[in-house]
Amino acid sequence: MNAPASVDLGAYCDRIGYAGPLAPTLETLRALQVLHPATIPFEAIDVLLDRGVDLAPQAVDAKLIGARRGGYCYEQNGLFKRVLQAIGFQVEGLIARVNWNAPADAPLRPPTHMALRVTIDGAPWLADVGFGSCVPTAPLRLDSAEPQATPHERFRLLPADLGWQLEAELGGRWGPVYRLLPFPQLDIDYELANWYTATHPQSHFRHRLIVTRATPGARHALLGARLTVRSMDGGAAERRILDADGIERELAERFLLPVKPDWRPMIERAALDIEPD
Repeated sequence: MNAPASVDLGAYCDRIGYAGPLAPTLETLRALQVLHPATIPFEAIDVLLDRGVDLAPQAVDAKLIGARRGGYCYEQNGLFKRVLQAIGFQVEGLIARVNWNAPADAPLRPPTHMALRVTIDGAPWLADVGFGSCVPTAPLRLDSAEPQATPHERFRLLPADLGWQLEAELGGRWGPVYRLLPFPQLDIDYELANWYTATHPQSHFRHRLIVTRATPGARHALLGARLTVRSMDGGAAERRILDADGIERELAERFLLPVKPDWRPMIERAALDIEPD
C-alpha cells in the first residue's frame, strides 16, 4: 500500500478548529469528522474554471489548508486520509459508485467517489468527509446493517453485490447514496477517476456550481442559483434563488470561500442555472 505522505497536523487542526487529543481513537475520529465538513466546504470551482484538480499532497494542502478553499472527494478524503495516518489510524482508501437520488432500477454508474475505511480495535468504520450535500458527519460501522445516527441524518450500510449500499434517511424514507466497493485503492488509482470527474463532458461538475457545508444543526447547499438550507430540527427546508451578487455573497459568507475577481464570469453563469435541486 501507499506510504503515508506528510501533513502539517497543527495547520490542519487550526483550519478545522480542533484542539483535542491527537490519538487514534474513535472519539478523535468522530470529532474530526464532524468538524471537517463544517469548516472545509465541498466545492469543485476549479473544474468550472477549467483549471483541473491536482491531487498531489502539497497542492491539496496549499489549497484546502493554506488558501482556505474547499474541494471535492479526492481532495477532501485524500487530505483526511493523510491526517488520520499521521495520527496513527489504520486507513485504506476505497471507491464507490454514486447513486444519490437515482431510481432503484437505474444502471450503476462508474466508480468515481473516494471514501475511507478506518480500522479501530479490529472494527471497520466508513469515514467520508467529501460527499457534498449528504456527507456522513460521523463514522459508520461497516459490519452492521442497522441504522446509525449522526449529528445530521441516520445512515445504514446494506450488503450489496461486491460491497455495501450506503443509504440515508431523508424525510422518513431511506434513499441511496452510493455503492461502496470493498477493495482497497492505491493513491494512483484515483488519478483516472479524478481526470474523468474534472474533464469529461458528462461530469456534472463541469456544468453546475455545487457548494455545500454541513454545520451543526443544518446542511447548506448551493446548486447553480438555488440555495437550500435544511435544518435538522425537522422544519421545512429554506430555498432561495440567488442573483450573481447573492451567489458571490453566499460563497464568501455562508461557505467561507475566498472569492476571487476572476470567478465572476462563472458566478454569472451559475445565476442562470435555476433548475430544481
